[in-house]
Amino acid sequence: MGNPGSEKNCQIVACAKCQLEKIVDLTLHRTMKGETMNYRETRIRHKAKGFTLIELLVVIAIIAILLAILLPAMRKIKEMGREQVCKSNLRNVGMAVHMYLDDYDRILPDTGNSNEFLWYEPDGVTYRKVGSSDTYWGIWYKDYLKETKIFGCPSLQRVPEGLIYSYSDYPDPSKLIQHAAYGLNHHTRARNRNTTTIYRLDEFIFCTDHSEPRPGCGTGDGFHNDDIPGAMNLTDYRKSLGGNRWFSYRQIFRHNIRYHEDERTGGRANVLWLDGHVSAIEETTGDDVEKRWYTGDKP
Repeated sequence: MGNPGSEKNCQIVACAKCQLEKIVDLTLHRTMKGETMNYRETRIRHKAKGFTLIELLVVIAIIAILLAILLPAMRKIKEMGREQVCKSNLRNVGMAVHMYLDDYDRILPDTGNSNEFLWYEPDGVTYRKVGSSDTYWGIWYKDYLKETKIFGCPSLQRVPEGLIYSYSDYPDPSKLIQHAAYGLNHHTRARNRNTTTIYRLDEFIFCTDHSEPRPGCGTGDGFHNDDIPGAMNLTDYRKSLGGNRWFSYRQIFRHNIRYHEDERTGGRANVLWLDGHVSAIEETTGDDVEKRWYTGDKP
């Protein structure tokens, strides 16, 4: 006879093995079912987060509209910043001029032949002589400057249309104007003038935004029209009048430019008055600019 205890143990082991197999099968089934559910849920979530082609096109169109609205405003803000820097530079020029006048009995210099854009000799270090040909008029005030860049205007850094004078020896002539962007009032009544004889310093133009470093300030290159209503100013710079400097007209009324025409910018030019304040003159044909602002005479 066999051992009853041994047979009983075998039955227990067989039963336990059967139960274990059932547990393993049930666990695997639930695991596989859970993975399947997770996979399906993940696909549903991914599908819910996606964009259709129409939705993407709508988003792109909205972004394009926003850029079309914001970019012109940003350009305008940037130009306003450049204009303020220009005005600040002119005020600093005014301070240098007044220090010069204090040292020279309040007499404005006659700048002689200094009627171009150059500050330095070819070595790039030595200042040119006061009154020498091709020299910028600012050289008269060099002893009162920390740096020459205060004679530069941020709105006139590149001149692809060219300067009114040619500089074939310079690889990039436009760099010259970066420290020589203002035109001096060189009217005959402004040369070698004692400022105590000027009617009002706050109504006397010292220098302005201009493409010419030292305009003679008649109707050919000045902002006035000789006080003749309906007549034209800046005739040397107007293509319609046969002006030979028409290509540089847009360098004059250079701030807040709104139009791209040969004789129309819709902009303005900054002006340094002899009392030291700075203001802007809107683009004009001369009717609103008095000749006496250049001569210093009484109305």
